[in-house]
Amino acid sequence: MATKTGYINGSDILIKIGGKAVGHCTTHSVSYSAETKERAVKPVASASLSSSLWKGKGITALSVTISAEGLRNYDETEGGFKTLINAWKTAQSVQVVGFERESDQTPYLSGNFIIASMDETDPAQDDATYSISLENDGEITFTPSALTGEELS
Repeated sequence: MATKTGYINGSDILIKIGGKAVGHCTTHSVSYSAETKERAVKPVASASLSSSLWKGKGITALSVTISAEGLRNYDETEGGFKTLINAWKTAQSVQVVGFERESDQTPYLSGNFIIASMDETDPAQDDATYSISLENDGEITFTPSALTGEELS
């Protein structure tokens, strides 16, 4: 595969839920969050009193949230609204994989997620759409080199 250069087109980055690509997806977003805890300590006796004003921070938890939006389609062959709502109603976590189109399919992100919410929008005389929100269920595997050619240390 030839090395790609320039800006990454959003249509090149896809997600699979339960082994099927999210079909007719118009957009998806991945949010990486850290829960933090503040630490306020008494400074050592030789430190100035103002040094006690500075708080330290620690990370107590990591989380990943994925949201996606898509168009409803009668002829859906990938993971559209019907597939996703059926996965939601089982109340079980689903396997989610993020990958680059036309790559060797090495995922840059993979793990179990719960379907936290789904919304359906059916406006008169316009496209029917849906949105889904997923939250990680346990540890997530990251392989950023699958997208950028760089590995995080």
